[in-house]
Amino acid sequence: MKNIITLLAGLIFGLGLIISGMTNPAKVIGFLDIAGLWDPSLVFVMLGGISIALIGFKLVQNKSQTVFDDPIHLPGKTHISKELVIGSLLFGAGWALAGFCPGPALVALGAGYKEAFIFVIAMIVGIYIHDRVLKTCKGK
Repeated sequence: MKNIITLLAGLIFGLGLIISGMTNPAKVIGFLDIAGLWDPSLVFVMLGGISIALIGFKLVQNKSQTVFDDPIHLPGKTHISKELVIGSLLFGAGWALAGFCPGPALVALGAGYKEAFIFVIAMIVGIYIHDRVLKTCKGK
């Protein structure tokens, strides 16, 4: 039952990304182009997502397990570090250049967009560099 609910949640999320235009790089780049022909429509998508997330966080903030008896792991860090700022800037630059962020890129990959394939490969390489090379250099 857990797998069926998880699959349905993923399908609904993916469908929402497609309907909202988040899997269309041109729409995302239009949203990020505040100095040109700005397309503000994705603001409503983000506000909807943030609203749902806030409700979800409020519902689980005092719980230790999910309805499937799995542990809940909420972020505990509140400190804004140099690494967080640099990572956020890199994420934003990549989003602006490619028109994808990870979730929508995976949905677009499933829909067969070749641009998404290139992005996902670059994302995997970036994750590998972060997890293997940079952490090794820092001694973590």
